[in-house]
Amino acid sequence: TGGLLLLVSPPGYGKTTLMEYVADRLGLMMVRVSGPALGHAVTSLDPAEAPNATARQEVEKINFALAAGNNTLLHLDDIQHTSPELLQKFIPLCDATRRVDGVWDGEPRTYDLRGKRFAVCMTGNPYTESGDRFHVPDMLANRADVWNLGDVLTGKEDVFALSFLENALTANPVLAPLAGRDRRDLDLLVRLADGDPTARADRLTHPYAPAELDQVVSVLRHLLTARETVLAVNAAYIASAAQSDATRTEPPFRLQGSYRTMNKIAQRIRPVMNHAELAAVLDDHFTAEAQTLTGQAEANLLKLAELRGTLTAEQARRWADLKAAHVHTRDLG
Repeated sequence: TGGLLLLVSPPGYGKTTLMEYVADRLGLMMVRVSGPALGHAVTSLDPAEAPNATARQEVEKINFALAAGNNTLLHLDDIQHTSPELLQKFIPLCDATRRVDGVWDGEPRTYDLRGKRFAVCMTGNPYTESGDRFHVPDMLANRADVWNLGDVLTGKEDVFALSFLENALTANPVLAPLAGRDRRDLDLLVRLADGDPTARADRLTHPYAPAELDQVVSVLRHLLTARETVLAVNAAYIASAAQSDATRTEPPFRLQGSYRTMNKIAQRIRPVMNHAELAAVLDDHFTAEAQTLTGQAEANLLKLAELRGTLTAEQARRWADLKAAHVHTRDLG
């Protein structure tokens, strides 16, 4: 274990949970540092230079992890809230020197991590708290092992899509028992819910009562429908995050289609729902999410309706007007 791991994804993909799992499996002590608590003003590993007590405590945690050295995973969370100058302090960990300069007990200290089981993981989101795209320092990104949890790898689309169901199991009371049962049952139940004619219920390893099986399949069927919207939102969010403001042809799309989104929707799904009731659950969820976008809420909800294929004629005209206005404003600078 060594070097630097950089995980980038939209919010709600379980980056922090994943790092806790990795640390546990590798037998590493994880020291988690909060990016928002550090803030953009912290550029030094000297706690005395921190602008407030909260930031100072986070800097002290960094120095503690560096001092502990062996069998340690330092996790810098939500790095989009921090200064690129601070992040660049960790570049030597990717090189042969593996030395980082910090401050311990008020005295300058160089931490020599050569030959030690020490790693740094940085996790962040494509957007900052101001809504601007977050840029990882080039020198850091070129040296780190970078993974984007929001991207779908070629040939893995089905696995990625299934992960949305797997992560939502415990959020729904009907599906929660499936999380502790044979993994092959879930695959078969999903095929039953999806109408696969080759799927047979008598091949399930768990002895489901007919009523229980009907409820499980019904909820999974609703989740499959909801997943189409969540995946579409996920793709639109990532595509929007990758665009330059100078080339956008429509307002930025900031609704999210993450595991967290799927879990929230799964909590509200019941076996007896019909399609209209399920659509209402999706409408309510994303309308509530859009409220935090203030002036951008209308454009985001219209884009969502376009993704779902539910735009009315009046909404389509309004969406066309908003896109034209956005391009006009962009061209005017």
